[in-house]
Amino acid sequence: MHPIVIVLIVAALLLVVVIWSLRIIREYERAVVFRLGRLRGPLGPGVLFIFPGLDRLVRVDLRVVTLTIPPQEVITRDNVTARVNAVVLFRVIDPVKSVMEVENHAVATSQIAQTTLRSVVGRAELDTLLAHRADLNQDLADTIARQTQPWGVEAQIVEIKDVEIPEMMQRAMAREAEAERERRAKVISARGELQASTELRDAARTLSESPASLQLRYLQTLLELGADQNSTIVFPLPMDIVAPLLGLADQARQPNLKGMNHDARIHT
Repeated sequence: MHPIVIVLIVAALLLVVVIWSLRIIREYERAVVFRLGRLRGPLGPGVLFIFPGLDRLVRVDLRVVTLTIPPQEVITRDNVTARVNAVVLFRVIDPVKSVMEVENHAVATSQIAQTTLRSVVGRAELDTLLAHRADLNQDLADTIARQTQPWGVEAQIVEIKDVEIPEMMQRAMAREAEAERERRAKVISARGELQASTELRDAARTLSESPASLQLRYLQTLLELGADQNSTIVFPLPMDIVAPLLGLADQARQPNLKGMNHDARIHT
């Protein structure tokens, strides 16, 4: 074979080996390289040269990863069965630890998130789970972050997405809410009656101090009734006016009674 051909073949093989040995690491990635089993620090971003057969490269993504926790069957502190799912946002902050300390950091984080979700929700009551979800989210995030920190993984956000409770419990909660609204309505009505009675008492005291104002109030009531063009008006008379008339009638009746009694004795 001609020497020039041999040189061209060797050059082509070297070019193929060089191209095959080049790796491009993106800006959001880091490369953890093992050469003959020994660790080389995180490399990148940029172009890396890897010796085929000697080096093994592991790419680590530094972007935030969204992990959905499947629905978990949990029993709350007040013995209510519920199905709870959540979402976890985490990112790798130490590429070397994420490769050296755990086999698969994404799977490990998912399992830790599931067990932590069941544990935290199991310590809370149903009302807390429904009304104070932000506190539970913070508790979940802190607990997961403590457990994943040795792996070089940072749990940034943990949010409970949905809480499913049995239908019977939903009906019971609806009845409880309705009873609570009725109780509030009765309390508000009673407070209104109390305030109205207080105002009426003060008004009665004020009117009793001035009988003329009471008469004016009666006349105003008559005027209001007459404005409706009613044919029948029921108008109460105050005892201050009726009492003297009743006294005069009794005085006029007593002489008649005396005379009748005297006639009866004479007749007897």
